[in-house]
Amino acid sequence: MQLEFWIGAAVALLVAIMAGVAEHRRRKRRNLERVGWVPWMAIQMAGLFAALVLVSVALHA
Repeated sequence: MQLEFWIGAAVALLVAIMAGVAEHRRRKRRNLERVGWVPWMAIQMAGLFAALVLVSVALHA
């Protein structure tokens, strides 16, 4: 059971990293009119929070 929590934490961390890269690319865009509609910062924070919770559960399981 503990392995599933570690895998989930790794996936959540991967999602957070990908969202961080996407947010960086949006901030460095050439055409300022193409803003986008995906809230990458919120997705990044949710991924980091999920990773933190899953790691703490995996350590206590």
